[in-house]
Amino acid sequence: MTATYTFDVFSSLDGFGAASGGWSGYWGKQGPELLDHRLAQYDEEQRMVLGANTYRAFAQMLAASTAESDVRDPWVTRMRSLPATVVSTTLEGPLDWPDAQIAAGDAVDVVGRLKAESAVPLRSHGSLSMNRALMAAGLVDRVQVTLFPVITGQSGLEPIFGGAADFDLELIESRTLDGRIQELVYRPALHG
Repeated sequence: MTATYTFDVFSSLDGFGAASGGWSGYWGKQGPELLDHRLAQYDEEQRMVLGANTYRAFAQMLAASTAESDVRDPWVTRMRSLPATVVSTTLEGPLDWPDAQIAAGDAVDVVGRLKAESAVPLRSHGSLSMNRALMAAGLVDRVQVTLFPVITGQSGLEPIFGGAADFDLELIESRTLDGRIQELVYRPALHG
């Protein structure tokens, strides 16, 4: 049996994963429905898969945060408690993540192996370049985009699908959270 792999990402309407210029986390648009939904998704048994840059960003962000900050939302705390594989050729252990292991090598090989061996679903939050490569290799089963109602044309950082291959997307789930945030879940297939 092959484990399902979900590429989970937050996005502005114009396709950026983050922004500079005074935008807060979630672009300041989070509400209780989004946060409760995220916690329920991460409450399921699963294994996180992170690229080295995303792992470093999470570790730095969590280390610099306080218990009262938005960074330590219950779903983020839950995500950090899940078993994780960090794909990296540069990191060395130990990692500042309770149940994380480093998997050295090419992400396509590592995730291909994980999909074949894992008894639980796999999920990656962020890790943009790694997930674009995994999509091109046909290893991503679901692309879950949480779309925030902002345009960050001047301050947008990290174009989510910049440089990606062309894909056809089959919409398999959608929902509106807090009356303004869209969660869209697609099954990707290489175009052509």
